[in-house]
Amino acid sequence: MDPYKDIRPYHDEEIRPVLDTLLKDRDFIRSIASFSHPRLFRWLPSLLTMVTRQRLSAQLKDVDSVKSMQDVIAGYMDQMIERTTSRLTNSGLEKLSHDKSYLFISNHRDIAMDPAFVNYMLYHAGFDTLYIAIGDNLLKRPFVTDLMRLNKSFIVKRSLKGRDLLKSSKQLSEYIHHCIDIKRNVWIAQREGRAKDGVDRTDTALLKMLGMARRPETLGEALQALHIVPVSISYEFDPCDALKGDELYQKQETGAYQKDEQSDINSIVTGMIGFKGHVHVAFGDELALDATMDDEAIAASVDTQVISNYLLQQTNLLALQQLQKESPASVPALSEEGRQMLSALQADPVTESNFNARLAAMPAGVQRHVRLMYANPVISRFAVEEPD
Repeated sequence: MDPYKDIRPYHDEEIRPVLDTLLKDRDFIRSIASFSHPRLFRWLPSLLTMVTRQRLSAQLKDVDSVKSMQDVIAGYMDQMIERTTSRLTNSGLEKLSHDKSYLFISNHRDIAMDPAFVNYMLYHAGFDTLYIAIGDNLLKRPFVTDLMRLNKSFIVKRSLKGRDLLKSSKQLSEYIHHCIDIKRNVWIAQREGRAKDGVDRTDTALLKMLGMARRPETLGEALQALHIVPVSISYEFDPCDALKGDELYQKQETGAYQKDEQSDINSIVTGMIGFKGHVHVAFGDELALDATMDDEAIAASVDTQVISNYLLQQTNLLALQQLQKESPASVPALSEEGRQMLSALQADPVTESNFNARLAAMPAGVQRHVRLMYANPVISRFAVEEPD
């Protein structure tokens, strides 16, 4: 019996049959063709579909295991990084042990690229690659589910309710503990959905779910067994900034934002192919938890590291400077360290020009939300609480 078969990634013996099925899936091949060559596809869809199938068949002909699939994906990542980033850096990897497995709890900016960048850093440092949590709300088509499970992703069933949700949460908790027990690294976001406003906060419901597998142990004891390491991912430019700003603006103006079937796919593709500038992945310290800690205390421990380890980019500081000029009363007071960092900013002219050009291309109502999205990591770290 395989208690995790409906949510786990594919095993070695399943990789080749799934790939063979995908290569015969017209919907999948057409999607790849249109994604790779959108203009040409409009004129020559049949020819491009045929060429895409032949190219993928050649690239994947020797893939017959999880490892060989990961090697192919690493090659794609190399190409994507070369095209869409100016620098890719990391910190904290030296604190990780090759003899342990970890649950990496990460801030969440991009649907696909957050775990991909963490994975890339681990892969090139000689660590085992990640098992990645992905919500079923993103798996609109069968071939998307297959692609994710080929890439060591496991499914978080967010669409369930009531008892079904409780049962699924327990299964998910048990699976994550199982992965750690058998020395597999796991990635999960600190909250459901991306932090579109740039405010990184851990959802305590996530922590409670992670503890379900080891009841009646205390939450602190249960989570200590997962070797939790907070991770902070920082993008100089967020390819989805305009999309996020538009969503926040619509919610402000109308009280709602209506997604269509293409919204998530559009965000995934935009995040993959859009320019990101400097990307930094910061690995924190393994959490030291004890039996007395509750969900709020553990969440605070994660948040402290995520916020303090986040690499503040020039775009974060530029956005805050602009907000201070436009509407100083709307920006909270900063600590002395924060004020000094802001006053010492000597922005690279190209970076500042690119940032301002991005903003200028957005509707006026969206611009403020985007500035605040970039500024909030600075505010989160340096804001001074006003006395009651």
